[in-house]
Amino acid sequence: MPKSADVPKSADVPKSADVPKSAPDMTFSASVVEKGHGRIETRRLSVSRECVAYLGWPGAAQICRIERIRETKGRISREIAYAVTSLTPEQADPDALLALWRDHWLIENRLHWRRDVILREDESRIRTGASPQALAAMRNAMLHLVKDAPGPLRAIREAFAENRLRAIKAAQRGLL
Repeated sequence: MPKSADVPKSADVPKSADVPKSAPDMTFSASVVEKGHGRIETRRLSVSRECVAYLGWPGAAQICRIERIRETKGRISREIAYAVTSLTPEQADPDALLALWRDHWLIENRLHWRRDVILREDESRIRTGASPQALAAMRNAMLHLVKDAPGPLRAIREAFAENRLRAIKAAQRGLL
């Protein structure tokens, strides 16, 4: 979610032996049904303030459980995800949290589309050490250069697809 509490270090998370056997119940709070693209998707959000004290995570104000049920061509899939947020109930009621959850994924998907399609990030085989983080930082810088560069974005994208290094240098000089 956009404004999440810092995830506690594993040492800060209660061990299963320290946790009582029965957690407080989540209270059903909001739901939305969307139809489109050949599917019906239902999202249900349950929120608990009692679970915050139960888990003892610093900075957490609410804990959410999001259930997504999707029906596509007669097939039904069900996913459950959990989120911790520092937003208080006064700052974000269950309906607002559900909208924030959806918006988070829209932003996430747009970012990944650019990374996957323009920068072909999924094709990278670099997966160990500090290299993946360094390359991610360079890709982010490239996305910002392309976004802020003068000239038509299409020309920059086409140049990048043909020759990545030339496109980066041209975008830096504002030649595209």
